This record gives sequence, C-alpha cells and structure tokens, in this order.
Amino acid sequence: MSNTNSENPSDNNWDDRGELIWNEFDWERYLRHQDEIVLRYLAFYEQLSAHPERLDESARLMGWGVDEWTSEAVLDGADDDDDDDSASDLDDMDEAEPYTLHKNPIHVASRAIFLSLKRTWEQVAAVPANVPPPLVLNYYAALMRCEDQAMQAISALDFGDYAMAISLFKRALRDLNATLSTLDPELCLHSRALDHYRKDALPRLFDLREVWLRVMSECREELSRPSADPETDDED
Repeated sequence: MSNTNSENPSDNNWDDRGELIWNEFDWERYLRHQDEIVLRYLAFYEQLSAHPERLDESARLMGWGVDEWTSEAVLDGADDDDDDDSASDLDDMDEAEPYTLHKNPIHVASRAIFLSLKRTWEQVAAVPANVPPPLVLNYYAALMRCEDQAMQAISALDFGDYAMAISLFKRALRDLNATLSTLDPELCLHSRALDHYRKDALPRLFDLREVWLRVMSECREELSRPSADPETDDED
C-alpha cells in the first residue's frame, strides 16, 4: 500500500530530470494537474461507493501498480493489462513531470477522501437547522487535525522515514477516532441531513483507517528487514 522503496523516490526522480528550471506558471500548471488527479480518483471512488473493494478497485482504475498501492498478497493475480486501458492523458503528462509528494498514491487517495468529507460537511452545516452549533466546529476541527497528521505521515513515508511515518499515522488514527466520536448516532438524529451525512461519512472514515493500517503494516515489515547483508567481513 505504501511507497516503501528503500531509496528516496523524490531524489531519484529529480536526478533523472537533470536541471529543472520552472517558473511560477509551470508550478501552478503542475499543481492544477495534481488537483485533477485527486478529483479523478474521487470520481472513481464515488462511483464504487457500494463496492466492497472500492479502495483497490479505484486504485486499479487509476492505473496504479501493485507495488505503489498494496502488497502483492492483496491483489494477487490482478490483471495489469487493464491498467493501460484506464490510464488517460493525465498519465502521459506524468512522464514529463518531476516527482513530488502530490504523486504519492497514498497522498492522492487520502486527500480525495478528506475532500469528499469536508465538501459534504460544508454543504450540510451551511443550513443552521441541520447541525447543532457545537457539532459544526467540533467535527470539522477533529477532521482537520486528522488530515494534518495524515499528511505529515505521508510526507515522512515519502522520504523513507518509516518509523516516523508509523508514529504520525498512529496520531492520525487517534484523531480519526476522535472524529468518529463526534458523530454520535443519537446526536445525529437532530436532522435527516445530519443522519444521512453520518451514514455516508462512516465508510469513508473507515476506508482512511484501512489505508493507513496497511501502510503501517508495510512500514513495520520494511523496518524489520536486515539493514545489511548478514555475511560479515570475517574474511578479513
């Protein structure tokens, strides 16, 4: 699930590009392209909202390889040929661009799901009668804290600091639990709109948990690997 290449992907991709000279317009275009990728993932995710394997199916439609998204054990036997059919012109643009955190599949998926949660909450909370005033702030604040910890964790993951990534993901999970606790089922009976939001939000929050738990598991596997060849320099 994670980008657990022992070599820093950021360094490798930048080195391959040679000297990169971009101005503000170039970076703005690049960032807009990454925003489109997030929306593309979200569109697949929304279409598959009732699918039990929506996370992995959305990743497949994005054309993400097994090593980028999940361990081979989870998607054993997946048809790689389908990935080529699902790759659009956005993927062709990727080849001409440098690597940044925005391209990390975990970043894309997490950001897309958070976007859906925030966007829908803003629509529901815009009507005062839908949500009790204390809940408006409490839920949104908890959600923002959770997203902040998750983005820091993904950044650590992207730099290959797996131990820090685990610690930050644990904090994100703690804040995710706090977010879940604000959506008390009895309190959410305050209005039909709020109750509907809760029913729609719970699977998304649990999907975030699933993503991060997978990443943490693979980070621990990476950290448990021997750091060097077991053979020593006894020959000397």
